[in-house]
Amino acid sequence: MKCSTADLWDDHSEKCKVLEPLFSDYGQRVQFYGPVRTVKLHEDNSLVRKALEEKSNGEVLVVDGGGSKRCALLGDMLATLGRDNGWAGIVVYGAVRDAAVLKTIEFGVKALCTNPKKSEKRQEGQRDVPVCFGGVEIAPGGFIYCDEDGLLYSSEALI
Repeated sequence: MKCSTADLWDDHSEKCKVLEPLFSDYGQRVQFYGPVRTVKLHEDNSLVRKALEEKSNGEVLVVDGGGSKRCALLGDMLATLGRDNGWAGIVVYGAVRDAAVLKTIEFGVKALCTNPKKSEKRQEGQRDVPVCFGGVEIAPGGFIYCDEDGLLYSSEALI
């Protein structure tokens, strides 16, 4: 289903918040939205993998990587895993890798930048906790809407 953040803002500005324009598109799916699940971590994508291994009904994984650009928290293998398990996409407050391949995967990927370096695997971090970046606090169970214009967050469904 198509999603226009500009139209959603026009119709529901009192119910949503706009994240700062920090993110670029890396996945083939540029427009995506869904209920939020979160992961908070630092340079360790173990919990990203664990989340994307779970079946989803169109949720969006929001990853608070602290804005670190020193290593990638998602690559083509994890994006494929997320797509295959029914996730709508992922928003990474950090870096991703395999950018050329990500463009070919029918999966939403928003991130700060790319970096070829793998992350650590220490099994550290937190899941399904509120995260804050881009000037917005994002809570599990809320809804995120992503397209070419940016990202909106709402505590309730707008579509």
